[in-house]
Amino acid sequence: MKQVLQSYRTGELTVAEVPAPGVEPGCLLVLTAASLVSVGTDRGTLELSQKSLLGKARERPDLVRKVLDKVARDGVVAAGKAALSKLDQPIPLGYSCTGRVLAVGEGVSGFSAGDRVACAGAKAASHAEVNLVPQNLCALVPEGVSDEAAAFVTLGAVALHGVRQAQPTLGESFAVIGLGLIGQLALQLLKASGCSVLGVDLDPLKVKLALELGADAAVVREGAVLEAALGLSRGRGLDGVIVAAATQSSDPIQLAGDLCRDRARVVALGAVGMEVPRRPYYDKELTLLQSRSYGPGRYDPLYEEHGVDYPLGYVRWTEGRNLESFLAQCAAGRVRTGPLVSHRFPIERAAEAYALVQSGAEALGIVLTYPLREAPSRTVQVVRQPARSTALRVGVIGAGNFAAGVLVPQLASIASAQLVSIASARGVTARHLAQKHGIAQATTDAEAVINDAQIDAVVIATRHGQHARLATRALQAGKHVFVEKPLALDEAELALVLSAARASGRVLSVGYNRRFAPLSLKLRDHFAARRAPLVIQLRVNAGALPADSWIHDAREGGGRIVGEACHFVDLCAFIAGAVPVSVFAQGVREQGGARADDNVTLSLRFADGSIATVAYVATGDPSLGKERIEVLGDGASAVLDDFRHLELRRGGKRSTSRTLLQDKGHRAGLEAFLDAARGGAQGPFTLAELAATSRVTFAALESLRTGAPIELVREP
Repeated sequence: MKQVLQSYRTGELTVAEVPAPGVEPGCLLVLTAASLVSVGTDRGTLELSQKSLLGKARERPDLVRKVLDKVARDGVVAAGKAALSKLDQPIPLGYSCTGRVLAVGEGVSGFSAGDRVACAGAKAASHAEVNLVPQNLCALVPEGVSDEAAAFVTLGAVALHGVRQAQPTLGESFAVIGLGLIGQLALQLLKASGCSVLGVDLDPLKVKLALELGADAAVVREGAVLEAALGLSRGRGLDGVIVAAATQSSDPIQLAGDLCRDRARVVALGAVGMEVPRRPYYDKELTLLQSRSYGPGRYDPLYEEHGVDYPLGYVRWTEGRNLESFLAQCAAGRVRTGPLVSHRFPIERAAEAYALVQSGAEALGIVLTYPLREAPSRTVQVVRQPARSTALRVGVIGAGNFAAGVLVPQLASIASAQLVSIASARGVTARHLAQKHGIAQATTDAEAVINDAQIDAVVIATRHGQHARLATRALQAGKHVFVEKPLALDEAELALVLSAARASGRVLSVGYNRRFAPLSLKLRDHFAARRAPLVIQLRVNAGALPADSWIHDAREGGGRIVGEACHFVDLCAFIAGAVPVSVFAQGVREQGGARADDNVTLSLRFADGSIATVAYVATGDPSLGKERIEVLGDGASAVLDDFRHLELRRGGKRSTSRTLLQDKGHRAGLEAFLDAARGGAQGPFTLAELAATSRVTFAALESLRTGAPIELVREP
């Protein structure tokens, strides 16, 4: 299918052929009829993407801070690679569209195939022939509302939420400062609420348009704005002002204060300068409110991604209900969008539409149209590949940050592997990686990868909640399987994977890469001839994750112990050369909300008598470095710092190993899997080892809950 993409690194815009998405639980699959290009919003996106790296850094200091934290933890090279990989990924453009429902995902209610719907949200309601949209970001389109009008739904909901924040009542007088698309819609919604409205803008053409759309008065900023406001309000001052301008200047906020009466309301709806003058706002005791996007539910993953609605009795106007309400106003004729459309282009000519946006030409709303009337293919051919008879043919499922930055580049550089297919849920990232690394095809259908008779091995790098299911399916299909950690999120999932692995006779490996790091191997060799148990201390300065990160979600990520600490359980088991037999977990909850499973110690005992303590901490200073391992026993010791510096001691003698480039064993772990899959070596893990590592993390959660140590069931 065709989709509009932009390179964040260069700003280049393309209409690309990408695989169409498939339906997923909680979502609608929508065949797009029309989508809206908002000149003001999209011009800002284009201008940011076309800035230099320094310019981007100045615009997004929050992202620069994240890069610096990663430099402190992982070093300059690793941080640089991660940042460049992120910059290199294409950005899907668009966030407001309408179309026809092709399919309804499991758990969705209130929608059926064939319904006309309007859709909202970046990366959901994109400029694409088919979109996969969560149900709470969709609304049914009433009879009589055209596709073109319905395509305004996102901007309409933004304007409507701003109006609701202002709490207009019948007979009040308002001003709208900034008469772009959102300002023009807000003006009409205020009129529909029974208010008198003054429009203000720098552009005389937008002022004229406001009058055509029903404004009681409209003036250019340099004109007699105060006089117009006093005239509209019978000399009292306005009851409220909605600032819909997009500017770094604080002039609109300052002007709003001058136009208002005592105790009036000012709503900042646009991205506007916020240097608020104290005198008018204090003297009049004005209320200054922010309006956040479409309304309640915005930026809440439970609402937007998982379909958990807010009860009507507690939250009357969610973002989803704002979408519905805006469309109802269009159906009633109270809001007109036709005069707001300045240009129309078919999707094939989207580059012309965006060139118009950048040119500064007179344009307001640009509608993209879509002639497609049936679902396109979920798989696209990207490059032609010469057959390599000696290489293991590999398919990859998952194209997120880790796959894009580490797994796929490493696999593409290994001569014994040939990447033939890659799948991702929405297709954009799969196509990008296929094009970048010479992979034959990109798809949104994981089953197509699993069932491809030409594929020998499957690498799974999705979110954690899909690992066990996909690994089981791939093993049952006769594929060798490499799963990025963790293997499973609970005992039931683990049992299914292990059963499938035993029955298949294929190689099953997990991305516990640290045991393959060169310095880890040297450390273990240092204790190879030992006759006594070891004492291992491993500290992980993991850093905090946002509270709404998918890793914290029990269904998608499993939490940080199951999803991340498994790495370090495996490393301790590798060093000890034995499986763990018990675990005792203790956690602390920092004041201010840090999670108990983010700050935890795991006390492990192994079958050979060795013991280990893993301190996994989210609240440390990132400049300390991320990982430090100390091992003592049998008259020897070892200290490994961040996989860059290893110090070994025995019998009073000391030796050190240093490396400029941090190597955590990613490539070596993949090579061990590929060698085993090609029949060249035994698999890098036994099923007993894999089972024990997962069970330690499950038992650690139980230990945290009960406050008691847990004895582990040994895998036969």
